Amino acid sequence: MPIFEYSCKQCQAQFELLVRPGTELVCKQCGSVELERLLSVPAIKSESTHRSAMAAAKSRERKLGGEKAAAQREYELKHND
Repeated sequence: MPIFEYSCKQCQAQFELLVRPGTELVCKQCGSVELERLLSVPAIKSESTHRSAMAAAKSRERKLGGEKAAAQREYELKHND
């Protein structure tokens, strides 16, 4: 199913929509139907883009892991049964 980018002519919000047959195209913020379809940049996959995407994912995972561990420690401190 194609995903298209749209810009609302009323509130200028930009968003993506998964467009299936019968999908009603409406702004997610204001509900307007006055939308303009934007040109999307194609995704290009190469060895270097894959490497940088994996590095970014690992970085996010490390950060989330630290946040989860901190939340778990805080929970344990507050709920010391």
